[in-house]
Amino acid sequence: MSTRRLESSKLAGPGRILVAVYAVLAIAATGRSVFQIIDRFDEAPIAFTLSAVAAVVYILATLALARRWTAIAWATIAFELLGVLVVGTLSVVAPGVLGLESIDPFGRAATVWSVFGAGYLGVPLALPIIGLLYLRRAPRVAAESAS
Repeated sequence: MSTRRLESSKLAGPGRILVAVYAVLAIAATGRSVFQIIDRFDEAPIAFTLSAVAAVVYILATLALARRWTAIAWATIAFELLGVLVVGTLSVVAPGVLGLESIDPFGRAATVWSVFGAGYLGVPLALPIIGLLYLRRAPRVAAESAS
């Protein structure tokens, strides 16, 4: 991991698309978590807290990618992948641990990361993988374009 910014002055192509997808997920996760916490927090406090954590992670990842804060992008996207894998696994294997009554990714208590993001068509599982691959490749692209 590098603490320096990506060298490119502007995001182009895949970088812009990645930021846009992260921004959409940030808005969706924030809206969902705020509604869940206001409307029914007592039904599944762990799951709804995790929804809020996911929202914060998506917001930070969006900003880090857009501002080219490489170290923060690596940390938030790696945390996101870990969160999707842990919450996804728990929601399938032991949904009661999260306060979920079923593994329905569209259920009242489901989170963005429940069932590996199935309620969002798997985007929460694919996005951090794509994001980490982008970050791994991005500094090389910037260095190559400088020569």
